[in-house]
Amino acid sequence: MLLICTASSGHNLELANRMAAIASEMGIDHRVLDLTASGLPMYTPKREAEGRPAELDPIEDAFGAATSFLVTAPEYNGSIPPVLSNTIAWLSTQTEDFRAVFTLKPLAIATHSGGGGQKVLVAMRLQFAHLGCTVLGREIQTNRNKALNEDSARAVLSQLAELSGFDR
Repeated sequence: MLLICTASSGHNLELANRMAAIASEMGIDHRVLDLTASGLPMYTPKREAEGRPAELDPIEDAFGAATSFLVTAPEYNGSIPPVLSNTIAWLSTQTEDFRAVFTLKPLAIATHSGGGGQKVLVAMRLQFAHLGCTVLGREIQTNRNKALNEDSARAVLSQLAELSGFDR
């Protein structure tokens, strides 16, 4: 299953939903997860000491069940949005084997950002490679002046499907 994960309820959620529609057309099993709707509390050592938040369970289940990922996120001050960093912090500290959640799973990165988004793409590439994902070289980059290139979207989704062994 392809997990299409978005770190924004705006343009990046729209991008995630468009990618999901294309995945459906291509016969790729997928799910969209909007991290902004998860209600996951902010990770801090003090909050971690209070125990695992129940809001993490469906997120961990979704990440664990995924055979590949597509992550859409806007650029926040030249980097990754807090909701995405927060999710990764919780997964890496509260999952019994967080490496199994990420290691060698194909991952594509995408953004719709007002400032172009190149910095968030670089930051996500570094973060997810560090976690063990196989980050695709090709990325999706849109903004108010640059619409989604659907041929590129299909190419990215095809590569994810091939690398994760989807039956289509």
